[in-house]
Amino acid sequence: MGYTKQCCSLFSLVLLLVACVNGEDPYKFYTWKVTYGDIFPLGVKQQGILINGQFPGPQIDSVTNDNVIINVFNNLDEPFLISWNGALQRKNSWQDGVYGTNCPIPPGKNFTYALQVKDQIGSYFYFPSLGLHKAAGGYGGFKIVSRPLIPVPFDPPAGDITILAGDWYKKSHRDLKAILDSGKDLPYPDGLIINGGNSAVFTVDQGKTYRLRISNVGISTSINFRIQNHKMKLVEVEGTHTIQNYYDSLDIHLGQSYSVLVTADQPPKDYYIVASSRFTSTVLTASSILHYSNSKEKVSGPLPAGPPPDINWSLQQARTFRTNLTASGPRPNPQGTYHYGQINITRTIQLKNSAPTINGKLRYAVNSVSFTPTDTPLKLADYFNIPGVFVLGSIPDKPIDGPGHITTSVMAADFRGFMEIVFENTENYLQSWHIDGHSYFVVGMNIGQWSEASRQSYNLNDAVPRCSVQVFPNSWTAVYMPLDNVGMWNVRSQNWARQYLGQQFYLRVYSPARSTRDELLIPSNALKCGKAVGH
Repeated sequence: MGYTKQCCSLFSLVLLLVACVNGEDPYKFYTWKVTYGDIFPLGVKQQGILINGQFPGPQIDSVTNDNVIINVFNNLDEPFLISWNGALQRKNSWQDGVYGTNCPIPPGKNFTYALQVKDQIGSYFYFPSLGLHKAAGGYGGFKIVSRPLIPVPFDPPAGDITILAGDWYKKSHRDLKAILDSGKDLPYPDGLIINGGNSAVFTVDQGKTYRLRISNVGISTSINFRIQNHKMKLVEVEGTHTIQNYYDSLDIHLGQSYSVLVTADQPPKDYYIVASSRFTSTVLTASSILHYSNSKEKVSGPLPAGPPPDINWSLQQARTFRTNLTASGPRPNPQGTYHYGQINITRTIQLKNSAPTINGKLRYAVNSVSFTPTDTPLKLADYFNIPGVFVLGSIPDKPIDGPGHITTSVMAADFRGFMEIVFENTENYLQSWHIDGHSYFVVGMNIGQWSEASRQSYNLNDAVPRCSVQVFPNSWTAVYMPLDNVGMWNVRSQNWARQYLGQQFYLRVYSPARSTRDELLIPSNALKCGKAVGH
């Protein structure tokens, strides 16, 4: 439950008093109680992870530069962490909520996250990051709207609707984790859900326009999203205002978020909202209802068909996403004033995913290195100079031949560098990659093998910066990323089985200045675990 005038922890009270004295940006306070509870996503009772008794959890509503204080009480019988998919955490990887940066919240304890959505707008979500908790729920929407005086390139909508869609398993998160621990891959999902099930109803008034913020919160499956007899005008992708093209349907890959405008311009009745799986042997489908408030007729007939199961169709659609160069972002200056295509590349890395067998078990790897966590968060080990936790340079910049191996892989990077990252996918499975703490420009993607000549096809003018990007089977995707955020940042597959079994690493963006100008100090309430205990 959110509130703005009181809070239940001394830590939050101190933050509020400091803000009042210093005239800081506004504060918003939330208290979340994390529990198990009965849920019925696919019509069968399961034990889910609830926040304040809700699945999906409460939405975070914020404005650019807000300080968002979230006191999380872990009432589960196991450790718990929450991460914020797309929140940049500027200068503050201390709050990122993944095991490489934070000690888990022990059962029966609480931890207060102190986030600032500095210089951000857009549509995102939060999720539980440990183990396979994400397969049990615990996720919710995270909305950052523009400040009142910053122009937005469309009229205010009549309503703002969050849609969290994705795959779902009937097996518990513990059972799914046990499957992966045994060296096997996860089975096929049992279904798809929209906002926790297949019965959501979204009511609209005829003639009015609504903003839909749509995220793929699943753990294994790309989806296609569409609304019967209604076109969607794309206006924002993960914090970037886009060229406003119309689409009959949108492919949304794991971890991705889109904002569209939908006008209720059809005869007054009910219409299907559909999410269906993409590039799967069996097509899974979830549906909900777009209900006109003056509806004369219930929904009927077959679900609207999706696009063909064609990689090239999806690739061509992705290439139509472009930045609106004249629109303002979180600041009043136009988005096009940052000329990323004219900046000198300081470093190129190539990241190739693979699925090696190591010690007789299935693992996933990046450049033949399969990540394994330690008992000490890497950020704490780095801050306290604790030896024996990780080694910088333990993952190479380019793919290497040979068998895979397991280590706690950390790549070094220099603050204020400008990196070209090429994701190379030689598998038959579509990949989705995410980098915490950063937004990167998707300059190119294509089927086949990347080479230096591929740069000739890069979009160096109006590529969309985002935080999660797909790499099609036997294809590549290239991004340009400013290294503008000091910290320890997770680079991971958004397929949660692949992430859990090693397709991830950490990028240590380092500034020798060791100044609060570049990175905030360790929070006074930081939890200590592993070798960090006593520091």
